[in-house]
Amino acid sequence: MSITFGRTDTSVLGRWWWTVDRWTIAALLLLIAVGALLTMAASPAVAERIGAESFHFVRRQFIFLAPAVGVMLGVSLLTPRQVRRMAVIGLLVSVLMLMLVPLIGPEVKGARRWLNLVGISIQPSEFVKPCFAVVVAWMFANARLDPGFPGRIIASGVLGLVAGLLLLQPDVGQTAILCMIWAVEFFLAGMPLILVVAIGLATPVLAVAAYQIFPHVQSRVDRFLDPSGGDGYQVATALHAFRNGGLFGCGPGEGKVKLVLPDAHTDFILAVGGEEFGLLLCLLVVALFAFIVLRGLARLIKEDSLFVVLATAGLLVQFGFQATVNMASTLRLMPAKGMTLPFISYGGSSMLALALAMGMVLALTRTRYGQEGLDT
Repeated sequence: MSITFGRTDTSVLGRWWWTVDRWTIAALLLLIAVGALLTMAASPAVAERIGAESFHFVRRQFIFLAPAVGVMLGVSLLTPRQVRRMAVIGLLVSVLMLMLVPLIGPEVKGARRWLNLVGISIQPSEFVKPCFAVVVAWMFANARLDPGFPGRIIASGVLGLVAGLLLLQPDVGQTAILCMIWAVEFFLAGMPLILVVAIGLATPVLAVAAYQIFPHVQSRVDRFLDPSGGDGYQVATALHAFRNGGLFGCGPGEGKVKLVLPDAHTDFILAVGGEEFGLLLCLLVVALFAFIVLRGLARLIKEDSLFVVLATAGLLVQFGFQATVNMASTLRLMPAKGMTLPFISYGGSSMLALALAMGMVLALTRTRYGQEGLDT
């Protein structure tokens, strides 16, 4: 039995169906399906290697699938005003959790990035990103519409606060994403040319500073520049997996890389897909990411609200940049960084936070008439 909505249907679901971008929803659901397939392919071997039951990671990941889809579709029902309000509350809660991480968070591999609440592990930094993108967009939009409003100062202050909390963990990668979101939104809102030049000059200085201050950054860069001088084992093994998979792959369950890669189900899950399902699956994944980002940006061409343009651009930058970093690291195009491949890598916090982000994109890019759901 199929459910259909007429164009004259004025119910909440009826209006949603005819105004939301159904092509983007289809691409996101297909990406989630590919992630479920690769989780089933990569996770059992990792679980057995650490002494857990074979489907330990598979079960845990599948527990989050339905809630993630529900969050994404539920948030897509909201108006831009409701998205903004939710982002403000989400940012406040996430910042409070970030403050607790250095105090009570468990230390894993020399970093504190998680909170254990009622038996559930939460990574607050994942939820900060989409909320930060929307709140900062609101500040920049108001500053552009009202020159007397200190939106730029507030947005920069929020960046400084959140970046400082992230560097305490330390998490340089998530900090870089937030800085990129801030810079892109500021640029689109009318960043002064002198500031563009200053940021361009400061970026390599900050990169060198991160290399000097954080030992894990130095280690990753050194291994990237000289794989023979360090343990570039995972990247080398991942590249071998891609070569072994060829165009069509060696077949489901026939891959060997998952048997030896510690992060086969997280950072290097694309290597498992490349070996078992071949280059064609990898190209499909790249095409889905590109389609989602470009489709979202295309929906902004006729958008009149500066807030919607800035917020959507920031959310899509986060989504696309995170995917690019993960895939580039796997292919040894840049130093390795522990960043998940959106909707594909194992991780409940990442899955739910990305669902929230893409639900916001779907909500903000819905077709609207006049100033429906908007205020300044």
